[in-house]
Order: sequence, then C-alpha cells, then structure tokens
Amino acid sequence: MFIHIGDDQIISSEDVIVMIDQQYVESSSINGEMIEYQQEQESTPDIKDETKTIIVTKDCMYYSPLSILTLKKRSSLNMMLDHLDDYTDSETFD
Repeated sequence: MFIHIGDDQIISSEDVIVMIDQQYVESSSINGEMIEYQQEQESTPDIKDETKTIIVTKDCMYYSPLSILTLKKRSSLNMMLDHLDDYTDSETFD
C-alpha cells in the first residue's frame, strides 16, 4: 500500500524504515547526526520550517508537513484494509 505524506508525495509503506518526529531530531544529537549525514550523502534538501515528521525509506529521506500521529493513522488504515477478507459473492456482481 501507499501512504500520502503531504506536499503531493506518496510513498510505499513497505519502504518505510522509520518515521521520526521533528521535535526529537532537534533534541537528540544522534538523530541530528543521522539527518545531517543523510543530507550530505544524498543531497537531500534542508529541513523546512513546516516539517513535522522525517520519513526514512530504503531509497531516500522525506520531509512531511503532517504529524507523526496522522501518518501513523494513515499507515494503520492501509494495513487494516490490506488484511480485510473479501466476503463478496462473485455471482452477485455478474
């Protein structure tokens, strides 16, 4: 499934490694170093003022203006929809 992370960006939920709340990046030197290293390696743009969540995937890093709780709800909803059983009767739709 895919997750809409804001700013017209959609990513595959399977590729997500970690979602980090922006406030923890500022308060943790380890997270800050990781973000700086990633920016140097992949020429990722600087964190924007409206960034609330940083999403690290297999391929790159994304900045989302949505809160981590909103993104978590969206990804949980996608996982729930993936695991729903299909009880429709195919004869009904013929």
